[in-house]
Amino acid sequence: MSEELSNNEYRQQRIQNMEKLEAAGFPAFGQAFERTARLDELHASFEEGRQVKACGRIVAMRKMGKMAFAHISDGSDKFQLMVKQDMLSEDVFDAFKLLDLGDIIGVSGELFVTRTEEQTIRVDHWTLLSKALLPLPEKFHGLTDVETRYRQRSLDLISNPEVMDVFKKRTQVLREIRTFLDARGFYEVETPMLQQIAGGAAAKPFKAYYNALNVDVYMRIAPELYLKRLIVGGMDRVYEMNRNFRNEGLDRTHNPEFTALEIYQAYGDMRTMQELIQSMFTHLAETIFGKLEFQWMGNTINLQTPWREVAYCDLIKEHLGNDWFEKSMEEAVAKAEELEVHVERGMDFKQVTHEIYDKTIEGTLIQPTFITRLPKELVPLANHCSDDPEVVDVFELIIGGKEIAPAYSELNNPIEQRARFEAQAAGDGSKIDEDFLAALEYGMPPTGGMGIGIDRLLMLLTGSDAIRDVILFPQLKPRG
Repeated sequence: MSEELSNNEYRQQRIQNMEKLEAAGFPAFGQAFERTARLDELHASFEEGRQVKACGRIVAMRKMGKMAFAHISDGSDKFQLMVKQDMLSEDVFDAFKLLDLGDIIGVSGELFVTRTEEQTIRVDHWTLLSKALLPLPEKFHGLTDVETRYRQRSLDLISNPEVMDVFKKRTQVLREIRTFLDARGFYEVETPMLQQIAGGAAAKPFKAYYNALNVDVYMRIAPELYLKRLIVGGMDRVYEMNRNFRNEGLDRTHNPEFTALEIYQAYGDMRTMQELIQSMFTHLAETIFGKLEFQWMGNTINLQTPWREVAYCDLIKEHLGNDWFEKSMEEAVAKAEELEVHVERGMDFKQVTHEIYDKTIEGTLIQPTFITRLPKELVPLANHCSDDPEVVDVFELIIGGKEIAPAYSELNNPIEQRARFEAQAAGDGSKIDEDFLAALEYGMPPTGGMGIGIDRLLMLLTGSDAIRDVILFPQLKPRG
């Protein structure tokens, strides 16, 4: 409450300054301003004596009699201003001293270097572009309510340059992914966000109602089934990078809406995807970050290839013993209880095993690891291995104990695909995508497919411990 009162007092003072500025001929909310360049570009092309125009938010101010120094920031960089009364009229200089931190101004003047060797603009004209009625926080990192940073992301970006850098890096990564895939002959496509059947993954969807068609619709949980239809149609390499929506929990690595990249390549397989993701990740790391080693969640991650590959069953044996798959159901449940892994009634041996893997083994895989040859029951959209129909030709890429990307040799047998869908639907025919199955009936070539969690990838590359740090506006609990 005291902070709110304080803000009200500051606001009143700023409104008084605004009224004085307007009386002096400086409207509080100005027009577009044509600048010479962004501030980072001015620094890079600095030439003493050059006349320039610049604009930005005042983030520091020192007033000293007939002279004032200020720093402005435009999101690209900061730049120092020097304002002297003898360069302006007395009234204009006095008006400048009425400006507050956070105000956005435009200036023109000459570039020079101060005695402390700082690049500076000697201002000969200034204009007010937008008056800030509330003060910027002085020590934003000191806020006791951490979620304020997420609720008021604009303040977070203004106050914390490292936060701004994370989101600039995010933009660079997304752009470079597209460049990488485009150079390999992939087509970027868009598929429906609203779907009448929530398919392509096992997750709880968000449900809505479409009045025009008088039907229930779902926010998509994955674009997979639509992208495969494009493969059937002859688009041999496709990708989509966009939002997916899952009506599930919030934690350090989960947000209900998240960015995913899905890639499909005809005449390829899981191995094709292994080569692609190793090449892509190392390219992103070296091109944008200039390194292959990253600190993430207390671990040092090295992306140097080739990455480790281990079969699912072999990994289970490493952790649970070579005789694990010879144990009884009772012994498996007892082991789960010993490891404090919750087992639900009705689970079979494979489900108990996977629950143990999910809760106790996956998190130990710190360096990039491909987990391959998973039980077919876990992956209903993947093709089986040629030497064993009980396991599927897939990988799950684990980095830092988190799943970053699954990839499949895609199932293209429509008869087997229908059988798997029916088993998954457990008698509910409305959950079976008949349009997708019909497309498969026309023939889909052997295909490699992969999904990549972009937000988790950004967490790794930027060293962020929470997914909310790499999403501009994450979902938050309502106040109160």
